[in-house]
Amino acid sequence: MRTTNTFGIVFYLKKCKAKDGKAPIYVRITVDGNRTDISLKKNIEMKYWNGNKGMAKGNTDDIRHLNTHLEKLRAQLVGYYQDLQLKRKLITSDSIKNLFLGIGEQEYTLMNLIEYHNTEMKNVLEWGTLKNYSSTKKYLQLYLSSKLRTSDVYLTQLDYKFLIGFEKFIKDHQPLDHHKACGQNTVMKHIERLRKMINLAIRNEWLERDPFQKFKSSFIRSTRQYLTQEELISIESKEFSIQRLKQVKDLFVFSCYTGLAYIDVFNLTPQNISIGIDGEYWINTSRKKTDQLVKVPLLPKAMAIIEKYKTDPAVINKGKLLPSLSNQRLNSYLKEIADLCSITKPLTFHIARHTFATTVTLTNGVPIETVSSMLGHTSIRTTQIYAKVIQQKVSQDMKALRLKMQQTNTEFKINKAK
Repeated sequence: MRTTNTFGIVFYLKKCKAKDGKAPIYVRITVDGNRTDISLKKNIEMKYWNGNKGMAKGNTDDIRHLNTHLEKLRAQLVGYYQDLQLKRKLITSDSIKNLFLGIGEQEYTLMNLIEYHNTEMKNVLEWGTLKNYSSTKKYLQLYLSSKLRTSDVYLTQLDYKFLIGFEKFIKDHQPLDHHKACGQNTVMKHIERLRKMINLAIRNEWLERDPFQKFKSSFIRSTRQYLTQEELISIESKEFSIQRLKQVKDLFVFSCYTGLAYIDVFNLTPQNISIGIDGEYWINTSRKKTDQLVKVPLLPKAMAIIEKYKTDPAVINKGKLLPSLSNQRLNSYLKEIADLCSITKPLTFHIARHTFATTVTLTNGVPIETVSSMLGHTSIRTTQIYAKVIQQKVSQDMKALRLKMQQTNTEFKINKAK
């Protein structure tokens, strides 16, 4: 790699533009034989110019001031050249000219980055995910306005101090509306989204230094909520007179016995059902989130729900396997179902996926590798979170067994004493 350049600066008169005996002064920058000329917006009588030395000649105050000005410009241009060398950037006559004229590389701001990310990812990310990025943007704007007293910052201004300040701001922020204050994991989710956008800026070469280099995320591991066998049966056996609750119940139970997430359930079409190697019906699809291939044998209860909607006109018209509802409406109706079934857990559609992993499969002895494959996890470490839940259940069951055995031994001793 070349580390040195031929570099020259020459001041001269552009005689072809002379008028009334005066000519404009130009500076010529030459780097590796390539040259660029810049007008200095100054004129001088040609008889007072020394072409060999590239400076004015004479002893008047005006001449001395002009030569001093030219030497300052020479030092300024040399400084730009040396600065580019130190930063190991490409040195050309044009790059030095741009620095002289104040035409530097475009410096991107945080808000530029967020708008660019949201525009570029509009057709890649799900609506709900983009909505989360908009929420992070609002927190960043609040932080900038209330704490830093500005509306935007350059990406080069982002540092460790900015990040820990932003983290503290979200933790301390008390919303004035109906929203809850952010918990630790929600705070980390906002930081995580900011990190992803910063990584995009680094890939685009808008930022050289990663401000997250010394920052460590601190998520609090939480236990995955899932339904027990009794709770699942209570929903399955509950009869509803309202049609929307009937449909939501069916969709939720279907997910409990297939492990499919909301978006994957509603993307199912009849083409996703096929005969597997065992001669039984299987679901063959791919996870929207990871594009991971998923193959799940259909359990009888899931198959019965598919059969139920096989002739439903609305389902057939949309070319789907099951009815379609928005995730927001679905979760709203699930709260009603939870109340009617006396379930105190915060029931959401995603709990069905957790229930499949725990109550339906792992608890019944299905190997963790098989469960991981059916859930479409890219790493078995993700599935091991559910295994820990099962270990807790095993611990509770064994505790109950110990108490029962102690009770039996006590009764035996009493009977023997008699």
